[in-house]
Amino acid sequence: MGDIEPDRIAALQAEVDQLKEAMTSHAVIDQAIGMVVALGRVTPDQGWQVLKEVSQHTNIKLRNIAELILIWGRRGDIPAQIRAALEDALDRYGPTQVPGSEGQ
Repeated sequence: MGDIEPDRIAALQAEVDQLKEAMTSHAVIDQAIGMVVALGRVTPDQGWQVLKEVSQHTNIKLRNIAELILIWGRRGDIPAQIRAALEDALDRYGPTQVPGSEGQ
C-alpha cells in the first residue's frame, strides 16, 4: 500500500500539469481570437473559424498560430505565409483587410 501513494501523487501531479498547460493554451487562443475579431470586424465564432482555417491551410498547430498572432500584435511582424492565410480567411468572413497589407 505504501507504493500506491507515490504513484497516486505522481498521477495527480501529471494531471495538474496538463490542466495548467490547457489553461495557458486556452488563454492564448482566446486572446488571438480577440485580435482577429478586432482586425476583421467579425464575430468571436468567426474569429475562431479564421484561426482554424489559418491553422489548416498552413499546417501549423492552432496554438502556434495564436502565439504568432499575439507576437504580431506586440512587434508588428508576422510570417508572410501566416499573413496570406489570415487575409484569405478574413476575406471569407469580413470586408476589411489586415493592416499593413497591400492596397491599404
